Amino acid sequence: MSTQEQTSPNGWRVFHGTGRPPVVAPPLPQAPPWRRFLGAPAQPAPPDEPEAAVRRLGPGEVTPQLGPEEIDTVNAALLLRRPLLITGPPGIGKSTLAYVISRELGLGRVLEWNIVSRSTLRDGLYVHDAMGRAQAIAAWQAGLRGAAPGGPAGSGPAAADSAGASVEEGASAGPDGVDPAVVPSDRQLPPVLGDFITLGPLGTALLPYDRPRVLLVDELDKSDIDLPNDLLHVLENGSYEVPELVRDAAATARVHTSDPAGQALVRDGRVECREFPVVVITSNGEREFPAAFRRRCLPLELRTPDREQLLALVEGHLGMRPEGTEALVDEFVGRIRSGGTHSLDQLLNAVQMTTAGGFQAAGAGRKLVEMLLRDLAKGR
Repeated sequence: MSTQEQTSPNGWRVFHGTGRPPVVAPPLPQAPPWRRFLGAPAQPAPPDEPEAAVRRLGPGEVTPQLGPEEIDTVNAALLLRRPLLITGPPGIGKSTLAYVISRELGLGRVLEWNIVSRSTLRDGLYVHDAMGRAQAIAAWQAGLRGAAPGGPAGSGPAAADSAGASVEEGASAGPDGVDPAVVPSDRQLPPVLGDFITLGPLGTALLPYDRPRVLLVDELDKSDIDLPNDLLHVLENGSYEVPELVRDAAATARVHTSDPAGQALVRDGRVECREFPVVVITSNGEREFPAAFRRRCLPLELRTPDREQLLALVEGHLGMRPEGTEALVDEFVGRIRSGGTHSLDQLLNAVQMTTAGGFQAAGAGRKLVEMLLRDLAKGR
């Protein structure tokens, strides 16, 4: 394939690993028929978050850490609308790739789902503040009773407690958990269910955007053993339901999203994407994933950058190459080759520290550098 075919707007290679923001966001190749979705209503374009990208990538040029094979794997994931499963040592820059893709393709703010051992699929999809909603309804009903004729007899804490109990028990409540007997038409409307539902990072990424969102699922290997299998249905179908909204009488609900001050309209309690998100899943290799999960992902293994790439990384983050950088990079590379576990953050911290005004690299200063470049596998 010629260079022109590789870089043309209709070519399948739209990502080149530069991390440079585009003048005009490039169109993505058309999805295969089995990965097309019909979510509605279309959501507004997501916000951008350049500050987060600068923290991850630095203010300068992105270090060219990906080779041709790795870049092709990313492009294949973009074309096939499949998640990327990125493995490699801790601190090598796996999660950074999500920000490189987002900035280079102009896809806006990256949604992050940081996995811990207690993470569940529902955590990634949505959260329902049932207690907050019950309290809001109780306070609303108490206010109505207090404003009615003879209100003092039906107001105050006792009324609030009684209203809260009726919401929880649902004895005489309507489909929204509200007692119809205390809802006069000329009074303030009851709390809306959507106000107490917030879509998680995965749930927000699956909203029907015209261009895909970038979702970072960080350190999935730290999850409970069931989470990868639980993800299969959502990743395959690009959709999910919010049972609380499905049961609600209202046909539509405006809910909160994982974006700052973000809101989205959900119809009939079901969310389906229009463009499958760019899903970047990272793993430190602490355990194997089920075959059914792995076959839905494209594997990408990142390796430690070489000396020249490390020097370029320092320049990209600091905007210069301070005196003594080469020596620190050589020491860092030597420690890795000797079998140690090290993070790129350690190198950046050491270079930054040694350029601080008045810092002396000899004596006590040398001990501090040793501490910054310590072997992380030794636990101290």
